[in-house]
Amino acid sequence: MTRRVGRSLTAAVLVLVVLAGCFATEDTPGQGRLPDRIIIATGGTTGIYHGYGRALAEVLEDRHGVETEVLTTGGSVENLELLAAGEAQVAFSAADAVADAVHGTGAFDEPVDLRALGRVYDDFAHLVVPADSPVRELSDLRGLRVSVGAPRSGTSLIARRVLAAGELPESALRVLELGITESLDALGTGRIDAFFWSGGLRTPGLIELAEETPVRLVPLDGVVDELREQFGQGYRHGTVPEGIYGLDADVETLAVPNVLVVPASLPEEAAYALVATLFAARSELAEQVASAAMLDRTRVIYTEPAALHAGALRYYRDVKD
Repeated sequence: MTRRVGRSLTAAVLVLVVLAGCFATEDTPGQGRLPDRIIIATGGTTGIYHGYGRALAEVLEDRHGVETEVLTTGGSVENLELLAAGEAQVAFSAADAVADAVHGTGAFDEPVDLRALGRVYDDFAHLVVPADSPVRELSDLRGLRVSVGAPRSGTSLIARRVLAAGELPESALRVLELGITESLDALGTGRIDAFFWSGGLRTPGLIELAEETPVRLVPLDGVVDELREQFGQGYRHGTVPEGIYGLDADVETLAVPNVLVVPASLPEEAAYALVATLFAARSELAEQVASAAMLDRTRVIYTEPAALHAGALRYYRDVKD
């Protein structure tokens, strides 16, 4: 089931009850026990977070009989706020937003007590324009209609950091705050000139748009070193390969890891079972969302600045042995 998020005391109480130890009767063999009910905070319906979350929910329901709810949200920041409020138990988030949550900076007035299940795949910053657009570099956005992502989203966070690093004040643009679904529609109908998107490669909605309206990505590699200096090593140089979205050449841009996070209070056996399920169902998940195939035991533990949940850490140690 999918719904748009809304703050509610009922949801918060429900999650607290689950965290207190109301577990499903079916064991995941050798892996601990899953909760009766899991609420997963994802993103917009045309993005990878949402597809990944829905695929995971189906696995949890079909294989283990867990009741799940998939929340359609603005993305990383909102997901972390839901986690902090007790309205979600599992959340997808980019590592830069996780850093703000852990340290109580940016959108967060105080630190969020969270832990990581693992690094799942990397996001790439997209600055999307029509293929025939005159925009060739960041500075060409001056005076144009540009969506910087939904409020409280990871895209909004990274877009504003990119603009600042490129010394392009928001006042020089006609800024709109649209989610990925709304941005795709607005670019396709000519209501905006460009939009930012931070997401995994082969974002479903963008693939669909590119099939109808040729698009191009503007390189963002020029701001990567500045962002690394300001915000740490979570940001890195990345490449969107030729052919994706109909691109006729590689595009150099900014990349940031995505982390799957849970409340620190989630019982150890539940965290263990969730991670075990992710790996056991990796092929099945990848059939629905290609980024799930990028889950890799050699990289999954690198979740800084979020500490790994004790249950996740025990799983990784067990499979290493």
